[in-house]
Amino acid sequence: MLGNEAFARGAWEAGVTVVSSYPGTPSTEVTEAAAKYDEIHAEWAPNEKVGVEVAMGASLGGARALSCMKHVGLNVAADPFYTAACTGVNGGFVVLVADDNGCHSSQNEQDSRFHGRSAGVPVLEPADAQECKDYIKLAYDISEKYDTVVLLRSNTRVSHSRGIVEMGEREERQLIPYEKNMMKYVAMPAMARKLHVAQEKRLDQIAEDSCGWDINQVQMGDPSIGIVASGICYEYAKDALPEASFLKLGTVYPLPRKLIEEFAQKVEKLYVIEEGQPFIEEQIRSWGVPVAGGKDMFTIQGEYTARMIREGFGLAVEEETVDTSDAPGRPPLLCAGCPHRALFHILSKLKTRVFGDIGCYTLAALPPTSAMDTTLCMGASIGMTHGFEKACGDKENTVAVLGDSTFLHSGITGLINMCYNESKGTVIILDNRITGMTGHQQNPASGKNAKGELAPAVDLKQLCQACGVKHVVEVDPFDLKEMEQAVKEETARDEVSVIISRRPCVMIVKQQGTPCAITDKCKNCRQCMKIGCPAIEIREGRPFIRKDACVGCGLCGRVCPFDAIEAAGKEGK
Repeated sequence: MLGNEAFARGAWEAGVTVVSSYPGTPSTEVTEAAAKYDEIHAEWAPNEKVGVEVAMGASLGGARALSCMKHVGLNVAADPFYTAACTGVNGGFVVLVADDNGCHSSQNEQDSRFHGRSAGVPVLEPADAQECKDYIKLAYDISEKYDTVVLLRSNTRVSHSRGIVEMGEREERQLIPYEKNMMKYVAMPAMARKLHVAQEKRLDQIAEDSCGWDINQVQMGDPSIGIVASGICYEYAKDALPEASFLKLGTVYPLPRKLIEEFAQKVEKLYVIEEGQPFIEEQIRSWGVPVAGGKDMFTIQGEYTARMIREGFGLAVEEETVDTSDAPGRPPLLCAGCPHRALFHILSKLKTRVFGDIGCYTLAALPPTSAMDTTLCMGASIGMTHGFEKACGDKENTVAVLGDSTFLHSGITGLINMCYNESKGTVIILDNRITGMTGHQQNPASGKNAKGELAPAVDLKQLCQACGVKHVVEVDPFDLKEMEQAVKEETARDEVSVIISRRPCVMIVKQQGTPCAITDKCKNCRQCMKIGCPAIEIREGRPFIRKDACVGCGLCGRVCPFDAIEAAGKEGK
């Protein structure tokens, strides 16, 4: 099983009935896999905050509930997460977060263990697919035994690697009766102060009890080297130093202090190997336990490898067996036929200032279009556009660009803010009818739910009008003339306006045209190269269209000034 599939299987076996998440690589497949189980109500929430609130409501109703997200999604969910951590739960409640060490698909590296510690909840970290399944089941037992939210931390390698998993049966569970309890569930200041005291007591109890949990294992080997590690770093370290002594931690917060101190006394030198920040290392050092090596030996940035660990200990490593020095670069590109490419070609042509957002379209920041100025976080494009205009009074030829799913995630309030505070900016919503970047998940505007069933679809135009926008236009981005005119007109207005660039993702609605070809009319002006289509390359000094990669969208023919490309769908455009 994929690690994420194992998480879903474990949730099913644990009797989970409600899963509410927002897709975010590397966590997405957990909810996708959970949606395949008939006993689980699995849904895509508009954002992670809503997902945690839904799961918390299900927990109060007595059910076991799960909310999944990537590391930056936990930032969005932090408000309900921190308070739920204080109030406690009814049915078991687990928040699964997948960190992205190395920024494979994220705008930053973030160590979610700090969220667990700051919120005051136990944090478990599995190392392989079997542990993914086992740990999530254990997390529900811990949640209900200690009356707490549990943070289950994964990362890209654990979530996206495969391993053999021993299957189990589902544990059908009766709902835990809900009892009204104002002092527990109404987080007013007077109640919160008392709840905080109870929260600290249960953390102390978990720290003590976890010394005896099977997931925290002492594996004695050579006592000259003792290594404390958890998750994927345990696997790397075990591979690099198989003869060493290990304390494998499944509980990374609160740490099993007594167990760690006893292990430290059994070894000559203690080392902590962990990706990200020195989370475990600093806690151990704060107890006065000598640590021979940690972040002074290894980087805070990116992912570790067994080779890196051996080198850190000054041990011999095998020579690299694969020479990749001559391998051609493969820069990230929008797919052939992507509807976003046409819009960003226009924005590049008009030299538009573009406040960008999170999604496939972020790739438009790269050459040849180079048509994006900023990317900060989900929904930030709208707020930044508004702030820029208010700060310097400059809104000419400036737009905010974000996808349909991103707009529903966290762009709506930004648009309301623009209208309420009399902005003059223009917002372009890239409506490709899907959540594309994370693998084509449904969203509230796509017309289907997480299980693929028909569902009510938000009308983006009416929603923008309800926010207070008077000028909303819908344009097919492949109609280059109409799109260019719309951008010019809307950015010239002295009030908020919205352009909805509407065309389905090429990966879900295939183009009907035949592959394009360059004719002898070509003047080698290379305008077609400026759209950055992966199907067009230079061969023998001239543009060439690869028929095996071309989807026949015809965009190259529309930008060619010499009518030198036989393009599908060119008529009338």
